[in-house]
Formats: sequence, C-alpha cells, structure tokens
Amino acid sequence: MPAPGENVPLGSAEVTWLKRDALLFAVSIGIGTDELNFVFEQNDVFEAFPTYATILPFKLTDQEVVDFSSRFAPPAIPGVPKLSADNIIDGGRSMTFLRQIPSSSAGQHFELRSRVVGVYDKGKLGTIIEDEKILVDAASGEEYVKLVGNTFYLGQGNWGGPKGPAPINYPAPKREPDVIYSFKTTAQAALIYRLNGDYNRLHVTQEPGKSLGFGGPIIHGLFTYNCAAHAVLKTIGNSNPANLREFSARFAAPVRPGDELVTQIWRLGQSEGQFEEIRFVTLVIGKAVLTHGRALVKPSKRESSL
Repeated sequence: MPAPGENVPLGSAEVTWLKRDALLFAVSIGIGTDELNFVFEQNDVFEAFPTYATILPFKLTDQEVVDFSSRFAPPAIPGVPKLSADNIIDGGRSMTFLRQIPSSSAGQHFELRSRVVGVYDKGKLGTIIEDEKILVDAASGEEYVKLVGNTFYLGQGNWGGPKGPAPINYPAPKREPDVIYSFKTTAQAALIYRLNGDYNRLHVTQEPGKSLGFGGPIIHGLFTYNCAAHAVLKTIGNSNPANLREFSARFAAPVRPGDELVTQIWRLGQSEGQFEEIRFVTLVIGKAVLTHGRALVKPSKRESSL
C-alpha cells in the first residue's frame, strides 16, 4: 500500500512566455551586457536563460499580477491533512535540462505535467511536499525540462505521516574552490524578481518575515538559486545554455536585499559524457545560504560574438 501522498498525479497546466519575460528574468538575476545572448533580443543569438523554467509554475499563462496564496493553495492529497500556503519556504530544487527552451513560447503549446512524489511529516518543523513538474511540448510530447522541488509548510507537521527518505548529499570538496563569483544584490532585488510571477508577500511586506524570525522581507530562494546557476553557467559553461545539463541545490538560510552572494565553485574532473560534475555553495558574509550544490556542465568556449 503506498504511503500518503506517494506518486499522486496533479494533471497538467498550460504555460506561456514572451521574449519580454525572458529578458526580465535575465536582468532580474543580474545578467548584464557582457552576455547579450540573454539580455538583447536583437543579438545574433538570443536565448532564454535555462533556469527560466523555475518561474513557470508561478506564472502559468498570466501577464498580470496574481494572488500568490490562491495560486499556491496546496492540493488535496488523500491521507494528508489540509495544508496552508501562508508560511511556506523552499527546501531544495533540482533541474534536468533535456532540450533548450525557446526564447518565447509563441507558436508552440507548452504545458507543465505535475505529480506529487511524496509528502513527508517532519514533526513540529512542518510538512514537506516533494513534487515533479515536466515542461512538455503538448503537440509533440517532447520533454524540455524536469523540475523537482521540496516545499516546506512550516509548523504544519505531526500528523503521523512518513518521514521521507534521507536526502542525497553533495558536499563541497575540502579544498580551495576553483572559481569564486560574487554578485551584490540591491535593495530592489526582490521587488524586481517578483515581477517574473512569484508574488509571495514574504518578499515585500514586513509581517511574514518577522513572524518567521527573519526580521522582515527576504529575497526569494529561487532568486538565489538562479543567481548561482548564472554564476556556474557563466564561469564554467561560458554562458551557453546548451552547456547546462543538471542543476540542484538546497536552501540553507535566508538572503536579504542588499546582501552579496558569493558562489564558490569546484570542478571535480569527473564527467558524464561531455558534461563535467560541478559542486558549489553560495555564501553571504561567510554563511552558507545554498548548500549541496551540484551541476553537470560542459566546459566550452563561446562560439558566437556577444
């Protein structure tokens, strides 16, 4: 008999995006004019940054602001008590890039096909829902990106559910990193990033962050995640989306607007085909905010003039 919440289908949802959405996303995670392939639609090569797919579950087909709590009301899952979306944070994300996403969905019919992988009771800390979303061309059936995420519903545990499997760890090597990439966020970073479609009030107003012990608004965890992806792809993969095969990390601590993100990157020298395994951590003032970072990247020189 399956455990409560194990392998529960959630159906599919249409998603759309414009070139303008791809441009906004790239700029919102700190990409500048030294990477025109991501920030200038008239460049010889204009591409969506590969982790743009992280925003699609929030955006769906909308171009207007939506209510975050209504959009992310937890699904009814047999055997699992009703959960609230009022106090949720990301636990970790992993992505597998199967095909390069286009800079716009125009002319194609894309959808996210979703399922609950498992629901885990972490006691007084809360409940974790692990889900999988696959970005699919509905006409051809071709899969583009697989996203697996762990959402933590704080303080909503102790219902007698399974504890869940032990996570796979990807510790950083105990040596100096091969690459260090720093990015100073701004006071407006969360206000700009939310315009991609993630309108959680935790990143704007004072009350949610104070009630959770953060002291006020914090930057989206996925902002930090996407900034780390940019650091890895720019420094190891030379800003070519085709050079990123997998990317994953766990969220360890909040980031506040104005913090400087320091991503330390290690090349392991181990390959899966053309892709080399990379480990990384992201720090703020020496404290890890992203841990167990792992990526598969094809080291390569830029082939186009940017």
